[in-house]
Amino acid sequence: MRLNRCGLILASVLSSSCALLPDSGSISNSEKAQLNLEMGSRYLELGMLDVAKTKLDTALSLDANNPEIENSLGVFYERINDLNQAGDYYQKAAKLAPDNASIQSNYGHFLCQRGHYAEGISLLQKTQASALNKQPWVAATNLGICYQQQNDLNSAEQHFRQALQSQADYPPALLAMQKISYQHRQYLSARGFMERYLSVAKHTAESLWLATQTERALGNNHLAADYSQQLLTSFPSSQQAQQIKSAISN
Repeated sequence: MRLNRCGLILASVLSSSCALLPDSGSISNSEKAQLNLEMGSRYLELGMLDVAKTKLDTALSLDANNPEIENSLGVFYERINDLNQAGDYYQKAAKLAPDNASIQSNYGHFLCQRGHYAEGISLLQKTQASALNKQPWVAATNLGICYQQQNDLNSAEQHFRQALQSQADYPPALLAMQKISYQHRQYLSARGFMERYLSVAKHTAESLWLATQTERALGNNHLAADYSQQLLTSFPSSQQAQQIKSAISN
């Protein structure tokens, strides 16, 4: 009897769930576009690029002037290293949503990545200062990265610290400060930022590389070897793993 009752309950739950799903004929194109955008963005996060592209293209065909879709397509094309296409989508998204801080920050970051530092910094500064920006730490971090790319480590650190003052557990800023501290040979500080980073995020190839170098600089060769092995196991195709393999072979 318990099994039958459980079966009835499960059937009831499934029936209720199905009843909550909208009839495809009852929702607007903009709502369909939003559903495809959400799925496409999720597939991007999972690295399923082909299906992400399909969902995002479908979304765009349903809602041609949606800046969020344009922005996500910019992310997709940047991910596959088609930077001209990425720039076109980012630029259109930024024009469509001049008050969207996330989109503006993405475009500013992209400009800096392409070496258009003055334009990128100007846009990011404007975005960070905007009263409409509810996440100023994102623009501050992107500003820091922009200065870091120009080897202006003092300005970079200033902006990373501004980001962490606004959002103390923002992973990209913590990882950036780990790198800055290592470059300044402040190895204990680098370890501290790494520990803070790991409390809110998982290791990347870059964080494992920095952790390896930091512990080696501190004389903790056993721990450095552990991090090095994690890097080789978890990210075998990364540039950092190749550097370790090259060092070992030499």
